[in-house]
Amino acid sequence: MQLFVNDLTVMDFSYLCPERGMVGESWIVDVILNGDLNEESMVLDFSKVKKQLKYLIDLHIDHKLLVPVEHAYTQLERDNKTDYVKVDFLRPGGRSIHLNCPAEAYAFVYADNVTMPSVSDYLKDVIATHLPDNVEGIELMLRAEVINTPYYHYTHGLKKHDGNCQRIAHGHRSKVVVFTNEQENLELEAYWAQRWQDIYIGSSEDIVDETHVCFTLSEGDFSQHWLFAYESSQGRFELAIPQAESEIIDTDTTVECLAQFMANEHQRLAPQLAYKVLAFEGVGKGAIAYA
Repeated sequence: MQLFVNDLTVMDFSYLCPERGMVGESWIVDVILNGDLNEESMVLDFSKVKKQLKYLIDLHIDHKLLVPVEHAYTQLERDNKTDYVKVDFLRPGGRSIHLNCPAEAYAFVYADNVTMPSVSDYLKDVIATHLPDNVEGIELMLRAEVINTPYYHYTHGLKKHDGNCQRIAHGHRSKVVVFTNEQENLELEAYWAQRWQDIYIGSSEDIVDETHVCFTLSEGDFSQHWLFAYESSQGRFELAIPQAESEIIDTDTTVECLAQFMANEHQRLAPQLAYKVLAFEGVGKGAIAYA
């Protein structure tokens, strides 16, 4: 017997990619459980599937940075006293990425690349130990939202957030809708999709110099990188990321601030027009701003 639940949850996270760098993603999770009927004539109560499995998936993937442990670029150093992990992702050509964060800010995927199959295998191993005896196996189908208009992948960190959004490297795959004088403008939507393709969006007030981070380069310096650091309730977060793969704004990087940034940017370039921007944060949620 099989039990299925579609749209169980949406995982918003980022991952390290050898070619693209730091990539923000939003994947929808569908699940199938294989097993015998229990004493309630069920494979598993739907309420337990939705509550327990969603909790486990969110706990181990959502709002984390996924690191491909087996890739040649990946170097890890864990401080067992503080439970901090330093990650060096040594992409060539001045495109390396470096982090020092609490261990809970990462998910370590034992594969050469972070893909839907490798993440599915990672999650199945995590979930298997929490299933009742009558459930013989689980299938996880990960998929991206079908978006027929322009979209972008972005990563950020919200240091003022009480929850997991404070992690300095988590992200989303997001569409954007722009109206000019109440008419949808596909050209401007495509502009943002190109400008923010695989982007890290950082706040200018979190930029620091090399004396405020713990990582170093074996050759050269960080002149091609932005360095960020901040303290929040989960601890201290540090990041070095290529300037060519970043956008710096003067506010926090909440979706509300990003929507207003986009609207203001359009009005700066063409002040005679009125703009409305719907900036999504992953699937089915976001903010609306006007200028």
